[in-house]
Amino acid sequence: VQLQASGGGLVQAGGSLRLSCAASGSIFKINAMAWYRQAPGKQRELVAQITSSETTNYKDSVKGRFTISRDNAKNTAYLKMDSLEPEDTAVYYCSADLTRREVPGTHRYWGQGTQVTVSS
Repeated sequence: VQLQASGGGLVQAGGSLRLSCAASGSIFKINAMAWYRQAPGKQRELVAQITSSETTNYKDSVKGRFTISRDNAKNTAYLKMDSLEPEDTAVYYCSADLTRREVPGTHRYWGQGTQVTVSS
């Protein structure tokens, strides 16, 4: 199983980006998918999460600016980020809690990270 994150880049404050996270491999079911971020010198933090029933949860500082969504047919999650601020600068990681076809139980898998830089 692999998670491929993409869509990061350099943007000016107030701008927008959309991140994508595509899961591939021998997947039976994907439960929650989420985006985390880690800024230099800081711990990784949860930014947004979406369950299999599409219930969402956001970090307070991104509420109203970020939107997480998913396309179950494509095993893909998205993070639309609007009104970006310099404080949003970080490496963004996606995760998926999923069950593989040949392995019992649900496990968390991580993507490789994509850099988001917001200039002031």
